[in-house]
Amino acid sequence: MVIFSAILILTALGLFLGLSLGIAGKYLKVESDPLVERVEALMPGSQCGQCSFPGCRPAAEALVAGTASVTLCPPGGTALVEQLAKLLGVEVDLSQAQDAEPKVARVSEDTCTGCTRCFKVCPTDAIVGAPKQIHAVVADACIACEKCVNVCPTECLQMHPVEVTLRDWRWPKPMAA
Repeated sequence: MVIFSAILILTALGLFLGLSLGIAGKYLKVESDPLVERVEALMPGSQCGQCSFPGCRPAAEALVAGTASVTLCPPGGTALVEQLAKLLGVEVDLSQAQDAEPKVARVSEDTCTGCTRCFKVCPTDAIVGAPKQIHAVVADACIACEKCVNVCPTECLQMHPVEVTLRDWRWPKPMAA
């Protein structure tokens, strides 16, 4: 009988607290700018920090506020710059801009000491390994932010162009007439 009453009390308490949280979430919701939401949806979402902001949300807020340039996101390339300029109604000159060649970090097994500094700074957890063991880079997860290259004490990490395979080959765009 005591166990049954304890179960009943905990169930009632859970239902009451769940209902209270649901009501509070509905009425105390903080409204955000829909333009910030749209800009953030366009951005890569990798939270790499290459734009000097801690993530894509603060970068989107700075873009909408007008305190940052539409060219702030290196991983997005010129395609993202064009989309952001169109969305925000800003003029941008892309005649001199070129998309950077896709790159990926690679570990030189001869000089890697397994210090673990590289995978502590990797924003996408693309580097795998254990202390005092050789590390490896998961190429599909690497966003080429070069943070690992900057902290490596033995310079065993370098950025290399992405090797084109059948899986990631794309037909080149035709040249404009």
